[in-house]
Amino acid sequence: MQELTIIIADDHPLFRGALCQALGDIAERPCVIEAGTFEAARTAAQTHPDADLMLLDLAMPGVSGFSGLMSLRAEVQSLPIIIVSASDDAATIRRAIELGASGFISKSSGLDDIRCAIRTVLDGGVWTPKDYAACPDEDPALADLMERLKTLTPQQSRVLSMLAEGLLNKQIAYELGVSEATIKAHVSAILLKLNVDSRTQAVIKLGKINVAMVA
Repeated sequence: MQELTIIIADDHPLFRGALCQALGDIAERPCVIEAGTFEAARTAAQTHPDADLMLLDLAMPGVSGFSGLMSLRAEVQSLPIIIVSASDDAATIRRAIELGASGFISKSSGLDDIRCAIRTVLDGGVWTPKDYAACPDEDPALADLMERLKTLTPQQSRVLSMLAEGLLNKQIAYELGVSEATIKAHVSAILLKLNVDSRTQAVIKLGKINVAMVA
């Protein structure tokens, strides 16, 4: 296999070390970029657009749960992302996959399973833990919210994630290099798609998908 470029985004150095060990058995000299915060992970993804894979912890400093995954999926759509989390209940795994993750690794997994997950995703597949059984969301309101979130365009998903970070329209416009009027249009579309009346309600809606997750 040609040299791999893998971004490992986790705030625990020991777990990053375990992931690096797993990667060492997959490729002879993988190029590993480590990130201890979400902002560092975002920067790594932007500066390495040809990276083969990102391993992303849901509980990263600087981001709240799934909003980080949504933001990265909107910004770097071609980068496969495997979520890594200590919260490995069926609902968390399902939501991660529905929001665009290519795989899910429980932090309780052994090295063999981690290697298998990485190989599967690198080969274009989707990996979930062996004991995971996909089932419909038991909460109809959450199921409806997930469907609504999936209707957002990549740019709208990114704007929603930035709203969740507390940024104002003018700050988002500056970060994205567009006009404030464009951001206002995106926000209006987001409110319509999520069936809410204000940006605050939209952020609260986004937060609801993280409530059941103890990352």
